[in-house]
Amino acid sequence: MINRLLALAFFTFAAAPAAAKDLVLQQPIDCELGHDCYIQQYVDHDTGSGARDYRCQPLSYDQHKGTDFALRNTEQVLRGVNVIASAPGTVRNVRDGMADRLFSDANAENVSGRECGNGVVISHGDGWETQYCHLKKGSITVKKGQSVTTKTILGQVGLSGRTQFPHIHLSVRKDGKVVDPFDPDGSITCGQPDKNTLWQTPLVYQAGAVLQAGFHDSVPKFSDVKNGRAAKNSLPANAPAIVIYGYAFGTQKGDIMHLTLTGPDGVMVDQKVTIDKQQAQMFRAAGKRLKASSWSTGTYSGSAALLRDGRIISVERASIQVQ
Repeated sequence: MINRLLALAFFTFAAAPAAAKDLVLQQPIDCELGHDCYIQQYVDHDTGSGARDYRCQPLSYDQHKGTDFALRNTEQVLRGVNVIASAPGTVRNVRDGMADRLFSDANAENVSGRECGNGVVISHGDGWETQYCHLKKGSITVKKGQSVTTKTILGQVGLSGRTQFPHIHLSVRKDGKVVDPFDPDGSITCGQPDKNTLWQTPLVYQAGAVLQAGFHDSVPKFSDVKNGRAAKNSLPANAPAIVIYGYAFGTQKGDIMHLTLTGPDGVMVDQKVTIDKQQAQMFRAAGKRLKASSWSTGTYSGSAALLRDGRIISVERASIQVQ
C-alpha cells in the first residue's frame, strides 16, 4: 500500500461538484484510489503536440480524451474488478468479444478503428454521455437500451483494445465534445485547479507514485513486474542474488528512485537512481550477487522511494525471508 502518511502530503483533492445543470459523476471503478488503483492519465489540455493535464502536469499524452483509472497489475484483471456506471442513464451502445492482450505493433491491425476495445456508451440526457473502454472480454452485463443507475455494474476491467496496462478509460462528452470532469469549463490556471468539477465525491490527484516494491533473485523482466508476478515470497539461502525493485508511474525527468536493502548483517544496498526521462510506467532494481557459499538466513527488508525536487513523494516497503 502507498505509504499513507507520506502520500497525504502529496494528494490534492478536487473541489466540489459542478452546478446542478451539469452531469454529476461517481467513480467508474470498484477500487480504492491510492490503494489498489490510481489515475494514470487525464484529458490532454495542450492544444499543440505536447501533453498536459488539468493541473499543467504531464500525466497525459497528446490528444488523450479521457481519464484512465488504472489497476496496479494484471493479476487484478484475473481476480475481477467491476466497472460501474458513473451516472444514471440509458445504454446507447455496447461492444464485446475483443481479446484481452497488451497492445503492440504485432496486433495493431486487429484494433484499428476499435481502439476502445470492449466498451459501453451511456446517454445521460441533455447532450451528455460517458464512454467506458478496455473492458474484459465476455464481462459486459448490460444491453443497448437498458436503463442504468450509479450502482449498475457494466462489466470488468480488462485489456482489450489499444492499451498497455489494465485500466478503464472514461470519456465524458457534451454535445459530442470532450469534457474533462476535473475541469469542465476548460479554464485552466496552473496551480489553481477548477473549483467546480463533475465529481460527486472529490477524487485525489496523485502526480506519480511507487506502486510496488518487491524482491527477486535477479533483475526481473518488466513484463513480470507489470503483471504482478515478479515478487518472490521467499528465497533460498543459495539464491544467486537478492534484488530489490521499485515499480512506479508518472515519473518525470530528474526524479530519483531511492532503493535500499538491509539484511541480517546490515545494509546491503543504498542506491539512488536518477530518472532521465518522463515515463508513464517504469521500474528500477538494485541488489547483491552471492559471493559466499550462502546468504545469512533471516528477514531481509527493502524500500523503494520516489523523490521529486528533493522531497519523498511516495514510498513502498517489502520484506522477504531467506531460508
